[in-house]
Amino acid sequence: MREKIEYAFIKLFLYFSKILPKSLMYSFIKNLTMLVYHLDKKRSRLTKDNLSKAYPEKSREEIKTLSKEVYVELSKTICEILLMAVDRFDIDDAIVNLEESKEKLNDLVAHSPSGIVVLTAHFSNWELAAHVLAKHGLPMLAVGRKGNNTYIDEKITLPFRAKYGNEPVSKKQAMLAMAKRLKKAQAVGLLLDQKSGHLGSAKVDFFAMPAETTLSVASLKLKLNPMIVPIFIARQEDGKYKMIIEKPIEYSAEELKEKEEKLTAMTQKYTLAIENVIRQYPTQWFWMHNRWRR
Repeated sequence: MREKIEYAFIKLFLYFSKILPKSLMYSFIKNLTMLVYHLDKKRSRLTKDNLSKAYPEKSREEIKTLSKEVYVELSKTICEILLMAVDRFDIDDAIVNLEESKEKLNDLVAHSPSGIVVLTAHFSNWELAAHVLAKHGLPMLAVGRKGNNTYIDEKITLPFRAKYGNEPVSKKQAMLAMAKRLKKAQAVGLLLDQKSGHLGSAKVDFFAMPAETTLSVASLKLKLNPMIVPIFIARQEDGKYKMIIEKPIEYSAEELKEKEEKLTAMTQKYTLAIENVIRQYPTQWFWMHNRWRR
């Protein structure tokens, strides 16, 4: 019964997304998100604690202001995902450097005989990034956690993510599926910014704090030698987006002998790429996640 109620609630939000003026949608979702900020003290406190640890030089008031901005940015992402789901958000028009990005994508695809691993994070509107990449030549096997609600997952989330050719797959089924995809010189998308379990993971520095991180990207690099490309999308002041396609990370820790040491050192490089983009746009990362949970 709970799953059906949650599903009906999301369907209602999608209905409003179809009929309400966009400006009203942005305002409504912002107000709702800020209400959650004030009511869910545990989550907002975690957000402030994470920001304080990552930016120890900032005052309490600066951290409080920053935490509210994080929620405001998240509200924009939520609103835009809803609008995308009902075809009221032009994903091409939203990208300020679309033509340049398409050229880079074409070049990557043309020079990746062992496939591509798109290294990204829960940063800004990551669903928009996945849609744009798929639409313009880089459809991916998109690895993610299976949703808690089967109705929402199967009827809304998975079809939405597959809209432009991406293939969603759960983490439990991911490793073999990723290997098959890369052997066909295709692409895989991985978000490397959430806490991983102890199995197949290692602690690497993230904002100068040890964070348990999956070794899957490094393992794929050592086994199949795909191109590891950090790709993000960053919201600009005018509400448009800049696609950030960085140079491939070729590092394979050849100076180290032990496999585990290699995997950890490589994963540290990948994590640093994520940290660097978050430092440029600190309000656009998902700080309410307990990334440094021990």
